[in-house]
Amino acid sequence: MKLLRRQFLHLGVSAAGATAAWPVGAYAQQPGVPVIGYLTASTPEANPNSLAGLRKGLVEIGYVEGRNLAIEYRFAHDEYGRLPELAADLVSRKVNVIVALQAQSALAAMAATTTVPILFSTAGEPVWGGLVSSLNRPGGNVTGVTSLGVEATAKRIGLLYELLPSAARFAVLYLSNP
Repeated sequence: MKLLRRQFLHLGVSAAGATAAWPVGAYAQQPGVPVIGYLTASTPEANPNSLAGLRKGLVEIGYVEGRNLAIEYRFAHDEYGRLPELAADLVSRKVNVIVALQAQSALAAMAATTTVPILFSTAGEPVWGGLVSSLNRPGGNVTGVTSLGVEATAKRIGLLYELLPSAARFAVLYLSNP
């Protein structure tokens, strides 16, 4: 059963909201079982929400790791120079899709394949970062989710001013994660 691009886009959105860390070892691949390649520049402990969110999103669409899905994990442990090698290894293992955290991981995956679908999750602007050609039509084998926090600030202030042109001041409340 093929996993669709929209289903994986849903997984990227789900990845933002859950918590838990998972071991590095991958389950043995069984014939006919889809395999996800998970590529990140960091360590397993650095982004526990991403792994838990990925698994939660997969369960929501009927995929359970170890039962009807396998995940191959590759962590660069903050050694960015290892990303191309790790991405190439995932491609050589014939994964069905690569989930890449951070722009650097996605760029390494893009350099390793033009055919395996790549789902990225990044905080930066994907067009400026070279991940996609445009937001509405990413093109190629790459799609994903992004949090345009800093890049969208000027636009947000402009919209506030358009809505309230006579306002002299705006206040911003920000809640950061502990």
